[in-house]
Amino acid sequence: METTFPPARPQRQIAALGRNQSGTTILEFGLIAPTLCIMLVGALDFSHTLYMQSVLQGTVQKAARDGSLQQAAGNDDAARHAIDTAVRGQVLKLNKSAEVAITRRFYRSFTEAAAQSPEEFTDTDGDGICNHDEPFDDRNNNGVRDIDGADSVEHAGARDNVVYTVAINYPRMFPIDKFIGGSGTTRLTAVTVLANQPFGAQAAYGAPGVGHCT
Repeated sequence: METTFPPARPQRQIAALGRNQSGTTILEFGLIAPTLCIMLVGALDFSHTLYMQSVLQGTVQKAARDGSLQQAAGNDDAARHAIDTAVRGQVLKLNKSAEVAITRRFYRSFTEAAAQSPEEFTDTDGDGICNHDEPFDDRNNNGVRDIDGADSVEHAGARDNVVYTVAINYPRMFPIDKFIGGSGTTRLTAVTVLANQPFGAQAAYGAPGVGHCT
């Protein structure tokens, strides 16, 4: 004799399982946790970058003030080297792997330093490049076409405006940008302009000469 069982009990079990809320919290956390961790790590990395930028800018401002003094403004390589060493030391305290590049350029006036306009040239062949012995307006008479219109700081003197630039590259604290094709490194730049102290009369360029691009 065949015995059949009513399907009511399995149906009730399935219905009860559908209403069961046990474990939903851990499941939801498992779904949200990766996004939450990425946001947290990103916030920490962004905050660290802002901190590095703030420290770098402050260090550059102090270096520029020291560099505007008479002993560092002229041809005193030792004084400039001491200032650059102090800047590198401050940056490396925060990140030992940082690469530090320092440049100095000078202008006769703050207006020129702010504009940083290139020396104009006559584009005889129309390729947009100063080459093939094309003439250019050598405003500072140094024989070289300066893209930023500045001159080497070795020639700077009293009342001249020095543009002091520090660029650093360092590995990110949390290189999560690699997931979207990033390099995992951060590049920061700090620039400041200060006039050298009026310890003497400011020099002046003569009439602009004509240079030729090679």
